Amino acid sequence: MAHFDENNNVIQEETARAILIGVSLGTDISYSMEELKGLAEAAGAEVLAMMTQNVEKINAGTYVGTGKLQELAECCTNMEADLVIFNDELSGMQLRNIENACGVKVIDRTILILDIFASRATSAEGKLQVELAQLSYRLPRLIGFGRSLSRLGGGIGTRGPGETKLESDRRHIQHRMDFIKSEIKAIKSTRATQRAKREKSEIPVVALVGYTNSGKSSIMNALLDKEDREDKKVFEKDMLFATLDTSQRLITPDDRHSYILIDTVGFVSKLPHSLVSAFKSTLEEAVNADLLVQVVDASYEAKDFYIDVTNSVLKELGAEDKPMIMAFNKCDLLSEPLNTVGYGQDCVVVSARTGEGLDELSQLIQSKIYAETKVVSLLIPYTDGSVLSSIIDKNKPLETEYSENGTIIKVELSFADISRYGKYIYDD
Repeated sequence: MAHFDENNNVIQEETARAILIGVSLGTDISYSMEELKGLAEAAGAEVLAMMTQNVEKINAGTYVGTGKLQELAECCTNMEADLVIFNDELSGMQLRNIENACGVKVIDRTILILDIFASRATSAEGKLQVELAQLSYRLPRLIGFGRSLSRLGGGIGTRGPGETKLESDRRHIQHRMDFIKSEIKAIKSTRATQRAKREKSEIPVVALVGYTNSGKSSIMNALLDKEDREDKKVFEKDMLFATLDTSQRLITPDDRHSYILIDTVGFVSKLPHSLVSAFKSTLEEAVNADLLVQVVDASYEAKDFYIDVTNSVLKELGAEDKPMIMAFNKCDLLSEPLNTVGYGQDCVVVSARTGEGLDELSQLIQSKIYAETKVVSLLIPYTDGSVLSSIIDKNKPLETEYSENGTIIKVELSFADISRYGKYIYDD
């Protein structure tokens, strides 16, 4: 709960005491509930209890059945809870009815995730994307919000664009959403320009994707460590959604090969559609990558759940058919070797902390993105200096010799470039 001064400004915020509740329509939701607990704790809540209910049909007015709602209300009183978090998205009417029955603030999974994103976003684009997602979620629920998003509520579920926006009418919020969309569009245009430059230079792009807190940033930093580039490291921390803003670094494993490595925002199950939509411009980096490296927490018992979550989000983004490497991270936490049978041929077991398997991962990445290359010799006439410059700009020559008829270079080219510069191929 939050405490306020005479001007209603928050002066202290205590840890929220929360009860979590989920509804199953005949499926196992144990992993999803554990995930919800992790999200609640990431937001700063103390989880007092977790409740579930198996139903055949969702209650339109209160989501859970009458008996379960009464049980929930009694738990709130007996445990002195001040927050209830539902594992699914609720309507405005459901939020209001449950709050009236329990007498405490009620939020759903979507509000919780948006709240975490709001507290972690650091870049201007990240903040705009979170605000857009929050407003998109709240706009159709203005009538239903009570304690959960009132101006005096404070605490988990109310961080982000500011409570005054919740009192604004729909027209004001819609205008704000339109403005944010135009700002994001401008940023997206800048990113598209940067992407076009990368494509022109033909430097391959590799994107790290995966469930939140699987170690994507740690792997990026570990690969940078191999190149002794401490100053280029990205932020990493053992918590959900530590990385919200896309980071990219140039990786140069040897003199002839280099690629751009991109660290993307982590995925989570039931990722709010409004958030996917708002972050789409950022997530497009994964869609446009030449290769995906799906990072999986190998130490987690339900790692298949993580993989399913990631594949589901990639499918929603239209990137499910991209070439992919499965990197099972945190192998140093395993008590016995991991069996990767059944996960495809392109699998590698690594530890970003100890460095185990990183050489294998690096070599696998190179073999995938430089699979269609060949070392050839070219004789470039001195009159075609621009052609020589273009080739050297993109590919470091292995050997260079100056002859009477022109410059002879031995270079590794893609098959596309071999076709393009076929007339210069030189056989001595």
